[in-house]
Amino acid sequence: MTTDNVIDRDPVDSDVVAGKITAYLEAKAKAPVAHDEDLADSGLLTSMVAMEIVVFLESTFGIAVVGGDLKMRNFRTVDDMVALVARLRGDGENAGDA
Repeated sequence: MTTDNVIDRDPVDSDVVAGKITAYLEAKAKAPVAHDEDLADSGLLTSMVAMEIVVFLESTFGIAVVGGDLKMRNFRTVDDMVALVARLRGDGENAGDA
């Protein structure tokens, strides 16, 4: 089994997380995606794509997105998803503040 796409549980630089999320979204959209672009407004974030993103985040970053974390505000932008990953992984001093 290869683990090339999975980041271990050590704290991860937000730029690395953003890069992986952006690459995933750009592959789906077949177009550039800005970190602050509202994915719902752009039409990229449909309910089906949202579930695919959840699976991607869970498998790539070793997190579980459940309950209250399954809210649109956590998935509207790349920056929102980076913050979600950091919080769920417990990365950084402010990880619990989101």
